Amino acid sequence: MTGRFMIYGATGYTGKLVARAAKAQGLNPLLAGRNEARLKSIAAQHGFEYQAISLDDPEALDAGLAQVDTVLHIAGPFSKTSKPMVDACIRTGTHYLDITGEIDVFEACAARNDEAKKAGIMLMPGVGFDVVPSDCLAAHMKARMPDACELVLAISGLGQMSHGTAKTGIESIGKGTRVRRAGRIVTARKTPKREIDFGKGLRPAIAIGWGDVSTAWYSTKIPDITVYFESNPQFEQMAKMGALTRWFLSLGFMQRALKKRIEQQPEGPTDAERAQGYSVLYGEATGPNGEVVRSLLRTPEGYTLTAMTGLEIVRRVLAGEAKPGFQTPSLVFGPDFITAFEGCTRQDLNS
Repeated sequence: MTGRFMIYGATGYTGKLVARAAKAQGLNPLLAGRNEARLKSIAAQHGFEYQAISLDDPEALDAGLAQVDTVLHIAGPFSKTSKPMVDACIRTGTHYLDITGEIDVFEACAARNDEAKKAGIMLMPGVGFDVVPSDCLAAHMKARMPDACELVLAISGLGQMSHGTAKTGIESIGKGTRVRRAGRIVTARKTPKREIDFGKGLRPAIAIGWGDVSTAWYSTKIPDITVYFESNPQFEQMAKMGALTRWFLSLGFMQRALKKRIEQQPEGPTDAERAQGYSVLYGEATGPNGEVVRSLLRTPEGYTLTAMTGLEIVRRVLAGEAKPGFQTPSLVFGPDFITAFEGCTRQDLNS
């Protein structure tokens, strides 16, 4: 055991933020990614070692992972990058963590539960804002309503997205709005809408295919799960798209055009914007007789929280707290894990 970890994808917006936070915490990760020039620059700022490694080079990837116990995988889109990294982690016996919010990536990792157990490693995708706070809130709602048959999660206060997050959203256009019904992930015929009180009165909210549609099932076994975001014009526009429009926007040339437009936007929120930002998450569990419990969870801004939770989970894994197989944050660390972070407060709205 080396007691060391790798940050793979250290040159993107979130990767640079996590590397900076790691330095501030006195950690010494091995930085890795595809672009050697960018890696060298970031590593020099913090005094970290670095290695340029392509996910398309299994031998180099295995050699890099052989130097660490755990990888914090931050290079998206995870729909393309997760599988080769998970493959390498299973080959080398390296714990796998990532910050995805993609339903299909969670499901792909869950399907490799037996492989991971055999290799003696933990696969825990979603150790950032996607999905630590919402997963812990889901588990808390389950604890409050053990026989719950329906779970609603909702998120307010999402600020500016990084390029990677925005590109992931572009890739999901063709998939429609996914929810879980009777334990199965399905595409809603019509995007669910409702009003939700995030603590300042009712606000319109619209369903989104967020990662908890996958992970909350493994954490709670609640059969019906819907995730909402507080509505804004962009979400409303997405919800109104017909199947033909979604299909057209999912075509290769349209995807490239939309992603090129994203590249022209700011890389992500500034430090000042992150410091001022925060999110509020709403949890609602409904029992078989219609009884309802509700809770709110306030957190720091999403990218800030991602660095906090991602690095704390790395610490815990290196300290021996990993459980082999596919895991969610709340399954390993419990529903109260999120409340230990500065700026995270949870409030139960009724008994």
